[in-house]
Amino acid sequence: MNSQIRSLLKPEVINTVNGLELIARVIVEGFMSGSNKSQAVGTGQEFSQYRSYEPGDDLRMLDWKMYARSGRYFIRQADIETNITVKFMLDASHSMMYTEDGLSKFMYAKVMIAALAYLARKQSDAFGLFTVNEKEIHEVHPRFEQQQFMRFLHILATAKSEGTWKKGNGLEHLYDHHGKEMIIFITDLYDEENDLLQFIARLKTVRNEVIVFHLMGRQETDLGFKGSFTFEDLETKVRSKVETTTQQKQYSERVQQWIAHSRNWMLEKQISYELINLNDSFETTLRNFLKIRKTLAR
Repeated sequence: MNSQIRSLLKPEVINTVNGLELIARVIVEGFMSGSNKSQAVGTGQEFSQYRSYEPGDDLRMLDWKMYARSGRYFIRQADIETNITVKFMLDASHSMMYTEDGLSKFMYAKVMIAALAYLARKQSDAFGLFTVNEKEIHEVHPRFEQQQFMRFLHILATAKSEGTWKKGNGLEHLYDHHGKEMIIFITDLYDEENDLLQFIARLKTVRNEVIVFHLMGRQETDLGFKGSFTFEDLETKVRSKVETTTQQKQYSERVQQWIAHSRNWMLEKQISYELINLNDSFETTLRNFLKIRKTLAR
């Protein structure tokens, strides 16, 4: 993770529209400028519109005749059949406030969603956002228009991590799918009675793609503490006293079994599963996402 991004990863920056927009632009344009493979808008048969050139755009898409006439760089866009609707869904339960090295899962998820939405906008895809916990569901319905990204970032920046995951009733409208869709759900998979897995299962249809980003911290995965500690569940407030030196191995094995079960369960349902460590750079997570996307498109 480069120093510029690291310097921006502060709650007072991430929780503002301008802060999220800046971080998303730095991540995506930095990633694209260092990539050998173009991630720009595809070409089609029928001309649609011009838009101003942005750093990271494929130079092959520049319209040199427009430059000759105006002295400004424009990208020639075309109507294409590959555009999709991208729905971002964020687990906004309080367990997502788990933090390592000053960065919480919730903040990491916000930054990753902002970066992916920025990329979707550059690719002329419609995109929307749904943040969910037991208290409320915030929604930005998928669109592709000029003000959509700012609306999207406003809801994302102001979203709060509270309570538990919403159970049962009230989620039905999130299962409504139309046309070609990709759903990206970012969660820590912590819940009671497999409520999250039931939700994920209902998201998948024969026509759409579902990708689950499972956020975990390194210490959370390995119980990387030494000594006797009292841990408090962020949602239930239940406290447990643990002697890490004697229970570390058993704990680590159980976590790995849970991760393996979650991965296999999703793969059986043709749902893509990606384990994300809080120490992973955003560029690495973006690269892995695009690799999954390319695989699914085959």
